[in-house]
Amino acid sequence: MPDLLLELFSEEIPARMQAKAADDLKRLVTDKLVAEGLVYEGAKAFATPRRLTLVVHGIPARQPDLKDERKGPKVGAPEAAVQGFLKATGLASLEEAKIQSDPKKGDFYIALIEKPGRPAIDVLADILPVIVRTFPWPKAMRWGERSEKPGALQWVRPLHSIVATFGIDTEEPDVVRFDVSGIVAGQVTRGHRFMAPGEISVRRFADYESKLFDAKVVLDPERRKNIILADAKTLAQAQNLELVEDPGLLDEVSGLVEWPVALMGSFDKEFLSIPGEVIRATIRNNQKCFVVRDPATGQLANRFILTANIEASDGGQKITAGNERVIRARLSDAKFFYETDLKTKLEDRLKKFDQIVFHEKLGTQAERVARIERLAAEIAPLVGADVEKVRRAAKLCKADLLTEVVGEFPELQGLMGKYYALAQGEDESVAAACEEHYKPQGPNDRVPSDPVSIAVALADKLDTLVGFWAIDEKPTGSKDPYALRRAALGVIRLIGENGLRLNLVHQLDKHAAEIDVAAKRLETKPAPGSIVMSQAAIAHVSMNWAGRNVRKNIVDLLSFFADRLKVQLRDQGARHDLVDAVFALEGQDDILMIVRRVEALAAFLATDDGKNLLAGTKRAANILRIEEKKDGRAYDGAPDPSLYAQDEEKALASAIDAAKSEAGAAVAKEDFAAAMTAMAKLRPAVDAFFDKVTVNAEDKAVRENRLKLLNEIRAATRAVADFSKIQD
Repeated sequence: MPDLLLELFSEEIPARMQAKAADDLKRLVTDKLVAEGLVYEGAKAFATPRRLTLVVHGIPARQPDLKDERKGPKVGAPEAAVQGFLKATGLASLEEAKIQSDPKKGDFYIALIEKPGRPAIDVLADILPVIVRTFPWPKAMRWGERSEKPGALQWVRPLHSIVATFGIDTEEPDVVRFDVSGIVAGQVTRGHRFMAPGEISVRRFADYESKLFDAKVVLDPERRKNIILADAKTLAQAQNLELVEDPGLLDEVSGLVEWPVALMGSFDKEFLSIPGEVIRATIRNNQKCFVVRDPATGQLANRFILTANIEASDGGQKITAGNERVIRARLSDAKFFYETDLKTKLEDRLKKFDQIVFHEKLGTQAERVARIERLAAEIAPLVGADVEKVRRAAKLCKADLLTEVVGEFPELQGLMGKYYALAQGEDESVAAACEEHYKPQGPNDRVPSDPVSIAVALADKLDTLVGFWAIDEKPTGSKDPYALRRAALGVIRLIGENGLRLNLVHQLDKHAAEIDVAAKRLETKPAPGSIVMSQAAIAHVSMNWAGRNVRKNIVDLLSFFADRLKVQLRDQGARHDLVDAVFALEGQDDILMIVRRVEALAAFLATDDGKNLLAGTKRAANILRIEEKKDGRAYDGAPDPSLYAQDEEKALASAIDAAKSEAGAAVAKEDFAAAMTAMAKLRPAVDAFFDKVTVNAEDKAVRENRLKLLNEIRAATRAVADFSKIQD
């Protein structure tokens, strides 16, 4: 079957847009093909700085014929309905329609539509120009004389040519005939801008890719990345050095070149006196170059690797020299910033926070730091941290935001705080906390293990969550501007991976009160230079955390933690319904214990006893739900032993009492596996009860007593989890 080759050749496409653009092109074309009945065998998209390319294999040469039966209005319907039906189906008159009888609704007109399939190349000629015109670039531009006309083509950069061929491997392909704003599709492209700028006539993908490579264009971005990485490693190894790999930079650089050529440059050794991260950020951000290190020491070397887009006649000497000049100037600036920052202690910078607003409704950065310091000091004993070190770390943790280096390279916040804290003689744990209190920043980021860092990190994240919950700035399905999901997941990982016992409700309650006090302080005395908080905003914050709304907000925030915990556990292979079953119990805010309960519950339900007990419990719950709804009352009282008429009732009651006692004792010892084992002992008695006992007995008193006994099953299992939340 034929293949489609499509290339859209333009001026340089920004590197950050290329991968998504290639995916969008593939999706748009293949979706249209399938919608037109042209089911293909495979497709692949490519991007270089100057072109988007798509190859679609195995497209049928022709659309299948379409046969459709469309139901119309009733016989005798108004003329307007009839005319609408004829227009929609393409019938000339009702004589071309058939009449179908429906015993219940009467007679209807039916149109039998037969539409012969079109050649695939004609379908492509229709859909491709539409896709080009409506392509979803984040930003697009118009250009040239045509840009003044209505409906002018918009593209990310000026579009120069379109290649569109269609045919089978063994024959000369046809050109898909269409044009977009005067750009006529053909089979001519161009090679490398400098080394092979001439026209290239292409036929099909294999021919196209080969000719491009001969014209100094590597089409596949993955191949370009592999070339850059391999050549950079070779250059580094030749100097007994090691490349500092950077996947993000590699992705970006591969989108800047069509013919990658790795070159090595150097800078003065004096710049190695500044932190390696500053050197790397300077060289990476300004020149898109890689750094190298000495494998023996792990320290950066005064070398860098750049990626050129040309094989220069001088071996790249001028290109390297130009990059060295720019990097020398940038590193001089970075060295000046770093040395200037060292002249001022971190705590001496803190006064500036009085003038910087963290959030209009939450006060200044100074007030925020004070809240974090107080909360961290409360958490410190719970995580085994020195309270004074925690206070010191919390006080200084945000100070590096006011430094020159962090102003230039925001991604170094925290890290520079550590360097400056060590330079001014702070305790190592305090310095480490200045960096680590931001962690973990993602599911794969490292979790701090130093108690001081843990305390400050928890305080920072809990303050953020409580504060933004108070002002009703919660995440939505599509937006999370304050990274609150990440903060909640960070709290969960800090607690879980460090095996901490933390009463979240207690901490959230106390900090909610602190936020309320902050709001009232803003009302009476706003910080100098800060935004004056509106009366409505103050009233909202105060009301949101005052009185009865405190509990509602705490419950809502705990539910948010539960959702994040579900995501975390699901990623680890756990079931989200088991998290629901544990969270449904009163007072479940100890994340470590929740995780252990979920693990024990999952193990229990994997056994035959667990599965059968779950089935019995659900049966009991379903009967109760039906009968309670019918009777308009709850059967939650204690059953009367004197009304037990059968041995199975007595056995079940005895088993429930034993299970409650044994499971309760195990839960008190936090031995959830033992609690599950105790619940398993209910299974035989539950099975026997349902086999031998009729719940809805004729005697009303016996019936009521048996329903209460069923409720006892439900109540007993709630010692470990709410089984009604567990999916079958």
